[in-house]
Formats: sequence, structure tokens, C-alpha cells
Amino acid sequence: MPRRILYTFLLSTIFLCFLSCSSPETLNDIEKKWLDDNKEISVAVFPYYAPYQFINENNQIDGILIDHLNAIEAKIGYKFQRILYTNWEKLLKDARSGEIDIILEIQQTSNRDNYLRFYAQLFESKHTIVTRDDVSYGSKLKDFEGKVVTVPKGYAIDEILKENEKNITIVTEIDDLACLKAVSEGKYDAYIGPKAVTNFLIKTENLNNLKIISETQYSYAPSLAVQKNNVILNQIITKATNSITDNEKEIIFENWLYQEIVPFYKKISFWITLTIVILSLTIVIILLNRYLKYLIKEKTAELVIAKEHAEESNRLKTAFIHNISHEVRTPMNGIIGFSELLNDPNLSREQQTEYTEIIMSSSNQLIRIIDDIIEISRLQTNQVKVNPTETNISELISDITSRFEKAAKEKNITLQLTNDLTNDQSTILIDKNKVDKILHNLIDNAIKFTNEGKIEISCHPENEKLKIPIQDTGIGINNKDQELIFKNFSQSEKEVTKSYDGLGLGLSIAKKNAELLGGNISFTSKIDEGSTFTLTIPYFPIIDPNKANKNLSSESTSNEPIKQVILIAEDGEVNYLFLKTVLMKMQGYKFVIHRAENGKKAVDLCNENPEIDLVLMDIKMPIMDGYSATKKIKKMRPDLPVIAQTAYSTAEDIQRALEAGCDDFVAKPVDRKILKPMLKKYFSVFSK
Repeated sequence: MPRRILYTFLLSTIFLCFLSCSSPETLNDIEKKWLDDNKEISVAVFPYYAPYQFINENNQIDGILIDHLNAIEAKIGYKFQRILYTNWEKLLKDARSGEIDIILEIQQTSNRDNYLRFYAQLFESKHTIVTRDDVSYGSKLKDFEGKVVTVPKGYAIDEILKENEKNITIVTEIDDLACLKAVSEGKYDAYIGPKAVTNFLIKTENLNNLKIISETQYSYAPSLAVQKNNVILNQIITKATNSITDNEKEIIFENWLYQEIVPFYKKISFWITLTIVILSLTIVIILLNRYLKYLIKEKTAELVIAKEHAEESNRLKTAFIHNISHEVRTPMNGIIGFSELLNDPNLSREQQTEYTEIIMSSSNQLIRIIDDIIEISRLQTNQVKVNPTETNISELISDITSRFEKAAKEKNITLQLTNDLTNDQSTILIDKNKVDKILHNLIDNAIKFTNEGKIEISCHPENEKLKIPIQDTGIGINNKDQELIFKNFSQSEKEVTKSYDGLGLGLSIAKKNAELLGGNISFTSKIDEGSTFTLTIPYFPIIDPNKANKNLSSESTSNEPIKQVILIAEDGEVNYLFLKTVLMKMQGYKFVIHRAENGKKAVDLCNENPEIDLVLMDIKMPIMDGYSATKKIKKMRPDLPVIAQTAYSTAEDIQRALEAGCDDFVAKPVDRKILKPMLKKYFSVFSK
């Protein structure tokens, strides 16, 4: 658009110059007086034939013939009155009756020669044959004999075809666009019209199912026409058109058909610009090359370090994969081996008890291994969230210490706890489960690597921090290995790995959990003297003197067994049989047990059996999962207790189960010691 404006400005300037210099010589006095006496000489404009004449995006009449008319007006110093027509037949009717003086664009025919005189055929455009792209009639006009061909009504091509192609059925529409749309819709077989106009309309109107198949021998040569009986006006137009030089015509022509008069590579400005660009690029490339060399040197040093770290990490992970195979097979060997031995009918009661304890111990060991792998995976992918609750830290440390008394006693190690916190100082807001995991791993590590002596656990506050040192008299850690012990999959030395069980994940898990709590783990160690690992966590005690024994409740002394109906929603056969066995052997109760193999069946059973008192709901089940089933059950029976029992046991899983409506949560494998107290919360002790 800026280039069009520039061309129009230059053209107008040239024409004004010619007007000032040439007008006196173009017309004589009689002709100029005639123009002065006739102020309303009309020009018929039909702006629907781009690029000859059309309405542009600024809603103004534009086109090559408009520029030609402007040139004529500039030559004679006169402005014609433009009359806009929207109907071509009306324009022809007014031309025949003499209502208009000049027609800007019209093709010469024998009939029109009777009343019009034609000027300035600037260029020609071949008439083409257009059909739908899914038909094939041929490429010549004779191939369309017997076919129906459409053209605009009153256009020159209509007259030409009817005179020369009498074997073709010609029908008319109001304009070219109407003709093309009719062919596109299958109303007619073909359309014949100017190539430039046809291409323009097919593209702009998205008539994608039409195609130009060939050109005809007929051409569209638009001319300017003047009423034949107006002698003086014809003299004026003849002089004006003849006075337009070839150079002026070329400017008009190039304005519409060419974008560049001189090839860009022939312009001096192009070569100057190119030289400057090449020199600039050369300088930039030299500077960039030097900078890249510097970066490569820096990055090479970083890559060497990264490569060493990657190789070390890969070595540790490879060792971990080899180690995990051994660690998993060890408890599995105990479980499978002693399970087979239990089938021996000659076993004594003592041997059965011993084998059962080994199987249970191996199972717990396997669960701990799996839990460690899942835990480190979740920590590495930032899937772990902190859930702080009011926690009595003194009771927690005491409970954890008591868990390891048996293991310490078996190795003749003294386990000593020193707690400097008073009862009022013991309650803090923290994630109890994470503190439990950290201390469990640290104490387990201390016992594992201590063969004699003692382990001291202490607890004392210090500047809004709570420090819990765990000091052992174990084997210690080499100085060169002290940087690796908190990394995943590592243990201190290969010899240590051979002598002690473990995946090497405990300290890494403890370290990451401590950081999540806003604390850290530090340590000191000497070979053959022992190590001291210190957990430091934020410490802000909660003082609530009225809080005491709120959750204590007395147990019933009734000896009558309780009759309750329990629904076990469980798709796994082994898990269902285990739960059923545990419930049936639970003293003090007499359960009636129903089973649902999927969530949908659980919903149906709760709806059909109002006597069901409690649901043990598995989470992962076919057809409908435990979350959806719980929501539906709670909607029907809001007071029916639902306890989730699933292998998904993270804090997020527990929270999701509670949000679904579950009243409580127990992790698989279900521990009988946990299940029985949980059932007491929901079953009153009475006989039915």
C-alpha cells in the first residue's frame, strides 16, 4: 500500500506538470469553451472488474482504467462526473438511450459500434473455460456443444458467443461471480470469462472446486467508449488519448502489473548495502568466533567435571541395581523357603512357630526395601508434601527407641536415651511421619554398623532449634567417603557393602526429609571410633495446659462377643482370604462377612443390605475404584464407617482417601495390631 501511494503521487505530479505545460496545445479554444459550457459530462463506472476497476479496501473506486481516466482529465483540465452503476444491463440501456456520455470500460462489438466510438485498448485478457474439477468435457469450445455454458448478461462475450458458437447453449447470470458460483454448485456445465477476472474471483471467493481448463480464441479488450453522435466530445477524447505518451502509459501499466521497474541487482544502492552487510557480518563472525572459543573452553571444563559426576552416579546406580537384586532375593528366599517347609506334616509346634516368625520377619524386611525405593523416587521427583500436626516429640523419640531395644540387645549394644525436654516443652507442630522416618533410619544405621559398645540418643533445644544427636561406637566412615554417604545408592566402601545388608538409601532419605522439614542432618566420624549423626529441626513448642488425655477411653469389660456385619471390598483373592481370616480369629468379636469384588458391587451391597455396619474398602479395583465407590456409599449412608485398605500408603494417598469420604486408613499388608484398635473406634461393645 505505501508503494501504491507513492506511485499515485508521482503519477499525479507528472500529469499536473503536463497539464500546466501541455494543456494549451492539446485543445483549441472552441473545445475548451465547449467544456466550460458543459459542466456535467458523465462517465459510467462499473467497479466490479478487478484489476480494471474495483472498490478497494478503503471503499474507493480504484484500478488501471481509473488511473487512465485521471490521465485524460489531467490532459484536458476537466473533471468528469462519475456515475456509479451496479447493474450492467442498466448501464447498457442508458448508453443506448444517450443518458451517459462516456463508458469507462466496455468491450467493442459490432452491435455497440452503432452508437459508441471506442478508444484506448490498453491490454487484452484471453477468455477462459472454467468447469468443476470433478468433471471432464474437453478443452476446446467444440467439446461443449450440447452443454450449458453461462456468461454475464449483457457482456460482450454473450454477444460474441451467440454470434459465433451457435451449437452451445448460452445462459446468463447477473455478473461473473454469480456465473462462477452457479457452475460451482452444478447448475451449469461451464463458464467463459476473462482469465484475470476468473483467477481473481476463484481465489478471493474460495471457489476451490473450480478449475480453468483452457483459453479460447476470444479475448477481453476493455476500451473507453464515447457517444458516437457527440462530435466535439469525441474530438476532445481523441486528442487527450493521443497526447498520453508511451512513457505515461508505461507508468500506469507498471503501477498495476509490476512491482520493480529495475531489477534489484542492477541498483547501486543494493551493492553498497550488500557490501556493508558483508563487512558487518565478517566483524561479527570474528568476534563471535573468539567468544565461542572462550565459551567452549569454559564448557569443556564443566563437561569434564559433569562427566566425572555422571560416571560416578552411573557407577553407583549400577551397584545399586546389582545390590537390589540381592537385597530383594534375600527376604524372598526366606519367605518362599520357609513357606515350603511349613508344609512338612512332621514339624513340631516349636518349629512351626519359628518358621512363621522367619517368614514374617522376611516379609517386613521386603516391605522396608520396597518402601525405601518408593520413598527415594518420590523425593527425587518432588512429589512429597509436608503435613505438620501437633506431635509430642518426647513420646515419639521414646517409641522409636523402644522399637530397636530388641535389635540392640541381640548385638549386646547398650541403647541409651537422654531427653532434656519437659512435658510442657514436648508438643511441637511438625510432620510426625517424616521425623519418625528420619530417626528410624539414623538409629537403624547406627545399630547396623556398631558391633559393640553403645548408642546414645539425646534431645535438647537450642536457639529455636531441636537437636537430636545419635552417637554410636561403630566402625566409622573414611574421610574420602564422607562426602558420598548422603548420595543415593551409596554405602561407605565395597567391603562394607559385602558385610552389611542394605540398599544405601537410608541416609539419603533421611537427609531429604530433614530438608523438607526446614532442618538438616550433620555428622562427625572417625574410623574405628564411631559416628555422631545430629538431626536439627525447627523447634517452637505449643503450650496448652488444658490439653491432656482427651482421646483416652475406657474399654468395655463385657465378655460377650460382638456380632457385627462387615463388607470387604477386595478384588484380590489372597488379600480377601487374609482379611477374612484375621477378622474371624479376632477375639471379642463375631463377624458376619460379605465380599464385593469391585467398587460397583460394594455400592450395590451397601444399598441392598442396611445391616452392614462397616466397609473395608480397597482402593484399586476393576469397574469402579474405591474412591468413587466410597463417595456413592457415603451419599446413600453418611453414617456408615468406611476404612480404606490399600497398598497406596503415602500421605497424599491417605489425604485423597479421606477427601473421598473414608473415615480411616490402614496400609497393606494389614497389621492385625493396628486393625483391631481401629475397629474398636467404630464398634460399640454390646451383644446383639
